[in-house]
Amino acid sequence: MQPNYGLSLMNWEKLLCPVRPGEPVKNKLRIDSRSIFEQDYDRIIFSYPFRCLQDKTQVFPLPKTDFVHTRLTHSLEVSSVGRSLGKRTGAEIVERHPQLRTSGYSGFDFGAIVAAAALAHDIGNPPFGHSGEDAISDYFLTDEFGEKIRTFLNPPEWEDITHFEGNAQGFRLLTRENYQGLKITFATLAAFSKYPRESFFPEKDPGRRSQKKYGFFQSEKDKFIQVAEQTGLISLGKQHAGWVRHPLTFLVEAADDICYSIIDLEDGCNLGLVSIDQTQELLAPILGKKFNRNKFERIGAKREKASVLRALAISKLIEEVSSAFLDVEKEMLEGRFDRALTSVIPSDQALKRIIRISIDHIYQSLPVLEKEAAGFEVLSGLINAYVKAAHDHFITCGNPNRKYSSLIRLFPEDMKNALEANSLYTIIMACLDHITLMTDSTALDTYRMIKGIALPGT
Repeated sequence: MQPNYGLSLMNWEKLLCPVRPGEPVKNKLRIDSRSIFEQDYDRIIFSYPFRCLQDKTQVFPLPKTDFVHTRLTHSLEVSSVGRSLGKRTGAEIVERHPQLRTSGYSGFDFGAIVAAAALAHDIGNPPFGHSGEDAISDYFLTDEFGEKIRTFLNPPEWEDITHFEGNAQGFRLLTRENYQGLKITFATLAAFSKYPRESFFPEKDPGRRSQKKYGFFQSEKDKFIQVAEQTGLISLGKQHAGWVRHPLTFLVEAADDICYSIIDLEDGCNLGLVSIDQTQELLAPILGKKFNRNKFERIGAKREKASVLRALAISKLIEEVSSAFLDVEKEMLEGRFDRALTSVIPSDQALKRIIRISIDHIYQSLPVLEKEAAGFEVLSGLINAYVKAAHDHFITCGNPNRKYSSLIRLFPEDMKNALEANSLYTIIMACLDHITLMTDSTALDTYRMIKGIALPGT
C-alpha cells in the first residue's frame, strides 16, 4: 500500500532533474554505460579544484603521518558514505513512487547524486580550513582598506565578502562557464547546496538549519534561481532569494556529519590526543550489540583498533540516518523538515558528546590553534596584496603604480581578464577565486614570496 502524501509541493521527478545548465534536454539517463549522475561524479573527481584538496587542511595542518586526513581523503570518505545513504534510501523511494521506475530511475541514481554532491562539498574551502573563511571575512571587516572597497559595492555584494562562505565558493566553482565549467546536472547542484539562500537575506529564519549560512554569491544568483526552478524547490524569500533544501542535501550533510565526527575522533586517537579506551567508550553507545569486546581485545595495534571502531560506528550511523530520512520524507517534500538528520537518530546524544570531547581535545589542540593563527596571517597578507593591486588598477584605469604593476604581472590569465571588468566586485571575486584555490603549501610559499621572506629558487 502506497503512503498518502496529500498535496506534496515538491516531487521527485523534478528534484532528480538530469539536465545540465546551458545544454539541451536529453531523455537518456544513461550514456555509454554510465548514468548522467555518475558523469557528474567523474567530472568532479578529475577537476583541478578537487585535486587541490589533497594539500588542504581538514583538521591537522600539513600532517606528517599517513593516518591523518586531508580535505581530499575526507571528501572521498564523505562521498562513499553519501553513496551508501543515497542507494539505501533511494531504493525505498522508488518503491514508494512507482512513476520514478517508469521514468527509468533507480536507487543507484539517488546514490550517484548524493555521492557526487558529497564529493564536492568542500571544493570551495580556502587554504587552512574554516579559519581561512574567517580570515577572508575579517580582512574586509577590520582592515581600514575595507572601507575604501565598501564604497564600490552594494549591500549584498558587501555581505558576500565580509561573510565569506566556502559553500557559496563551491557553487561558484561548479557553475563556472566555458572551459572552466564542470556542467553538473541541476539535481546534483541542488543536492550540493546546503544553504539555498543569498547572503543578504533579512527574512532569515533562525529555526531553519538551511538558513544558518548562505549558498551562493550575488555573482551566481541567477544561476541558482535556475537550479531552484529546474528542480522545483519551494521558495521562502519574499523580496530576496531563498528556498527550502533539496531533500538529498540532508543526506549529503549527514554523510559529512558522520565522517567528521567519527573520523576526526579516529585521527585524534592515532595522534595520541584521545586514548583508545576513551574512543571505545565514546563509540560504545552507537555500536550497541555490534560491538564484540572479546574479538576487539584480540586486535593488537591501537591504529587497527581505532579503525575497527570507526568502521562499525559508520555502518550503524548509515542505518540510523537512512531510517530517519525515510521517516521524514513527506515533511521534506513539503518543505517542513529543516534539521540535521543526525539530530533525529538514536545516536544523537552520543554524537554530541563526541563533538564536545573533540572540541576540547582535538580542535583546540596546539597544532590546530597554531595552524589557525598562521592561516589568518597568510591569507590576510595575500588578500591585502592582491586586492590592493586590483583596486589600484581599477581606480587608475589600468595604470597602477610600480609596486602593484609588478604583482599584477604575476596574476594568472583569468585574474588579468577580470581586471578589465567595470565592477570592482567582479575583480575582487576573481582575486578570491585565485586565493581560495591555493593549497596550504602554495598559499604559504606565495605569501613568503610576496613579503620577500623567501625568494624563488632559495
